[in-house]
Amino acid sequence: MILHNATRYKAVFFDAGDTLLTIPGARETMRRYLADNAFHRTEEEIGERFDAAFRLLYYNKPVLGNELCSPESDRAFWVNLYGHMLNELGAREQIEEELIHRWCHEMYDLFVSPEQYVLFDDVRDTLEALQARGYRMAIVSNFAPTLRGILRYMEIEPYFDPIIVSTEVGLEKPNPAIFRLALEQSGLSANEVLYIGDHDKNDIWAPGQVGIDAVKIKRYAYHTGEGIHSLRELWQD
Repeated sequence: MILHNATRYKAVFFDAGDTLLTIPGARETMRRYLADNAFHRTEEEIGERFDAAFRLLYYNKPVLGNELCSPESDRAFWVNLYGHMLNELGAREQIEEELIHRWCHEMYDLFVSPEQYVLFDDVRDTLEALQARGYRMAIVSNFAPTLRGILRYMEIEPYFDPIIVSTEVGLEKPNPAIFRLALEQSGLSANEVLYIGDHDKNDIWAPGQVGIDAVKIKRYAYHTGEGIHSLRELWQD
């Protein structure tokens, strides 16, 4: 139990995507979308190419630590990632570039809509347990401007204050400034906050630059190193 005897913490801040929420069956959703557009690949082929593109362009991308963000840059990043995936699937050998570009934008819109998301099964009881124990909670996330709507759709928005979304504040992890902003808005000191996220640079290194302790949540096989496998490890014996 990580929070046991950690009396200095007054708040737990969370990442959102792949920490609190995920898209189940994303590979099948992409397969159906592409099949509806007469581009046929198996779920396994799509999943392999998407995972490789995600690791290359997001999880392992080089970062400077001073990243800025906007709704336009978020869309551009994901459109580029989907384009990379489609290229690896051989789309450019048979599909016009203009049509591929349209598909990438439509997939972006599809995957930022609230209906696509579910909470991990350890989220609701963790939020209830931490609230009952008097912890404040907040979110600091790189996400599209739809995040607040997704949290509202999941009926968990009221648990969090503040909610810091990269595309709303113009700052993007791993820029430590986004964590300074979260501290300013919460009125808390860095040593009073524990942060939980899934990305080594964004969610462990970056909060550490402003003095926030951080713990990695390892949801998937590609998550390596030290960390927890369930949010319940924060509060259960």
